[in-house]
Amino acid sequence: MSQIAETLKKHRNTLLDEWTNNLLAAGQHSDLISDKELKAQAAELLASITASAKSGRTDVSGPEWSSTREMLHEVASSRAKQGFTSSQTATFVLSLKQPVFSAVRSEYGSNPDVQYQEIWAATALIDQLALLTTEGFIATKEQMIARQQEELLELSTPVVKLWDGILALPMIGTLDSARTQVVMESLLQAIVETNSKVAIIDITGVPTVDTLVAQHLIKTITAARLMGADCIISGVRPQIAQTIVHLGINLTDVITKARLADAFALALGKSGRAVVRVSEASPRTLNRED
Repeated sequence: MSQIAETLKKHRNTLLDEWTNNLLAAGQHSDLISDKELKAQAAELLASITASAKSGRTDVSGPEWSSTREMLHEVASSRAKQGFTSSQTATFVLSLKQPVFSAVRSEYGSNPDVQYQEIWAATALIDQLALLTTEGFIATKEQMIARQQEELLELSTPVVKLWDGILALPMIGTLDSARTQVVMESLLQAIVETNSKVAIIDITGVPTVDTLVAQHLIKTITAARLMGADCIISGVRPQIAQTIVHLGINLTDVITKARLADAFALALGKSGRAVVRVSEASPRTLNRED
């Protein structure tokens, strides 16, 4: 059983001063966190570690360390959001080693065996705490990245209202299951909100179309039809057409066009409208508002 709690409690003020001075001297936090906040965070963490270490156990997975684990997770999460790196976050805990070692030497300098035992216990303890902090930092970063990916998916699949009753969904990049779900939800929601009867899915920006991409497109078209809207696929390049034929993908029930302009003209025709040249239009037609 380690006596590290007694050492931390007895040398608390000295430990805290040395720890915060080392952190301030490193200067890694200067533009991300104030000195006052840093000192308060260090004092709170040191108090939590001291309280958890009263059991004498240095295995931080135990129930007596639950409050310290929660605090380390909060510290790691806040630092991930503030812009700290993983090494800076881990260094916040690891920099406690030197002050603790000095306190242990001061306390047990006359007994080398106990001094070695306590230094080893302190090393194991602080390393575990640093690992917990790093894990919390990585978990927060992964959550942030996942949210950003969801936001990018939504931004990369805008549904545009071209005309009353006509929607366009320009797609750029590779289609996968996750993105197809976002595309489908965005398109169906727009169909309901605008009461549109025709939706143009433009794949000009899709680099390749394979069996999986075609299946995703068919699912989206089927879902739109169930909502009462016809779909037209535009942007079918020669290479994509050859690939579709080579793979044996059945798109016979799907209207396809090579250009978005052709798809739009067809959509206008389905809605009872047409595009005419100004010279061919009568004054009455030009002045009429549909």
